[in-house]
Amino acid sequence: MLAGGTGVALSGCESVITAAAGDPPRLFRLSSKSTYPEGMQKVGWQLVVDTPSAPASINSNRIGLMETSFRFNYFAKANWVDRAPVMVQNLISESFDNSGAIVGVGPGSIGLRPDFVLQPELREFQAHAKGSDHEVQVVINARLVQMPERKIVAVEQFGRTMAAPAGELYPVIDAFDSALGKVMKRLVVWTLAEGEKAWKAQSKGSRRSSTKRRSSGGAKTVTPARPIRRLERPTTSG
Repeated sequence: MLAGGTGVALSGCESVITAAAGDPPRLFRLSSKSTYPEGMQKVGWQLVVDTPSAPASINSNRIGLMETSFRFNYFAKANWVDRAPVMVQNLISESFDNSGAIVGVGPGSIGLRPDFVLQPELREFQAHAKGSDHEVQVVINARLVQMPERKIVAVEQFGRTMAAPAGELYPVIDAFDSALGKVMKRLVVWTLAEGEKAWKAQSKGSRRSSTKRRSSGGAKTVTPARPIRRLERPTTSG
């Protein structure tokens, strides 16, 4: 269920989900990931990051809150700087770029000619009311598609849950930032490893095909000529 009002007053949480009617919404932006393991896989191919698909409840610039198992609401007067899927798409692209491990990455709108397309699905991106606390849950399903065949070469799910005290919004935003950062780090490392594996397999297959064509194309099959049968002139008698 979606509650489209200005929010409800939970006990002890009024400062989080209620605000004065005349106050403008506070805008929040999360951060991209910039720290990665040493010796991470470096690749020479290009990647396009699609805009994540998402349920209608989180395909919004509003910050979601599951009050119960059946009731979905939003924090009042507090918005993301963009729709959540668009914001996450940009942060994923920035995280890949920050890794320094890939030559070209970005959303499809920049006109990049990709060797792979990352198709994320934003399954969970909301806070949950858990007694006197909140839990922020971020879950991304990812498909890695090899181009130009549009072949799915890897599928994985990445998720993280972070606790935050109830009663204040800023700890909830910090929990979103931490949970998404951990998910994006694993997503970047996984994508580079799986993409490189598929890239090498494709290159190896191309080399085999090329070698086979060259070996079969070098020698021509010659059909031996039939021996010429000599005809004898018939003799006439008398």
